[in-house]
Amino acid sequence: MKYVDEFRDGNLAQGIARAIAQAADTGRSYSFMEFCGGHTHAISRYGVADFLPPNVRMVHGPGCPVCVLPIGRIDLAIRLVLEQGVILCSYGDPLRVPASNGLSLLKAKARGGDIRMIYSTADILSIARDNPEREVVFFAIGFETTTPPTAMLIKQARAEGFNNLSVLCNHVLTPSAITHILQSPEVREYGTLPLDGFIGPSHVSAVIGSRPYEHFAEEYRKPVVISGFEPLDVMQSILMLIRQVNAGRAEVENEFSRAVTREGNRKAQALVAEMFELRHTFEWRGLGEVPYSALKVRQEYAGFDAERRFGLSYVPVADNKACDCGAILRGIKKPVECKLFGTACTPENPMGSCMVSSEGACAAHYTYGRFKDTEVVSV
Repeated sequence: MKYVDEFRDGNLAQGIARAIAQAADTGRSYSFMEFCGGHTHAISRYGVADFLPPNVRMVHGPGCPVCVLPIGRIDLAIRLVLEQGVILCSYGDPLRVPASNGLSLLKAKARGGDIRMIYSTADILSIARDNPEREVVFFAIGFETTTPPTAMLIKQARAEGFNNLSVLCNHVLTPSAITHILQSPEVREYGTLPLDGFIGPSHVSAVIGSRPYEHFAEEYRKPVVISGFEPLDVMQSILMLIRQVNAGRAEVENEFSRAVTREGNRKAQALVAEMFELRHTFEWRGLGEVPYSALKVRQEYAGFDAERRFGLSYVPVADNKACDCGAILRGIKKPVECKLFGTACTPENPMGSCMVSSEGACAAHYTYGRFKDTEVVSV
């Protein structure tokens, strides 16, 4: 397929792998975090780690929006469905995330809750239009990539005069999470996490641009390379990070220049700024409370804010003690180091959020067999 196969070419991969092996200093080690779950998925699917020398380690970050959603936020949605009788609209992945009392959104649906999986925010408008006597709530999650469609939903709902539609907003922000990983004492609860640089997310960066990452290069001296999702994108980004580390540089480089600019999508940014404002704090699964890391609906649009509309109060809920999702999301542990991985916890029966979404580190490792002992590819 034109414009895709060329980024999956095996001969080119071998060439980049040889360049990585030559560039990597055998006298030191390299640890790079791929923040985005899409990159974790690509690394597992295409066996990118098998092409890397032993002293180059990839650390999986918390960049799966389903994985970082805390139990208490899912509980709010379940309460709306079972106690308030709303029609809850959600993308597919959050439906199976385990919540309190053995429930999930899917199990709440089995109990009679009116929960509808949608593919776009246009579906929500249609549902609200067809059910004027019912309250319709959108369970909105995601990073900066999915925030503009939610903002547009609110804008359209107000323009068309909907009075039965609101948003339970769980949109979170990438730069705040990276800052938290680098400096928060809570992140070091499981031990130290030495990182030499970051592979920056691609879809998120198409919206916010590369400029927000410059802070990490300047303040923390950590290089960032924004990468596309294809295997050759990821491998080239790893090579660029190694070369920066070797030269003692800490800069933001853009491997994904075919889709990302420094300024990003100004129209999308303006739309989001019009509809949302920063929360003072927000709980992330695995990271705890992260200051100024999430968005809420602005006061001017309070009628479309489900938290205000239904008087919802967030209650934190502890994760399953046997599940190591928290440590995995922080990059402290690998999926295979969780005692539930591949036994009690599988994609068919997830015990934690990292096994639910296809972008979760545990699901990616399990699906593509990266938990098995495999022979390292020689290049």
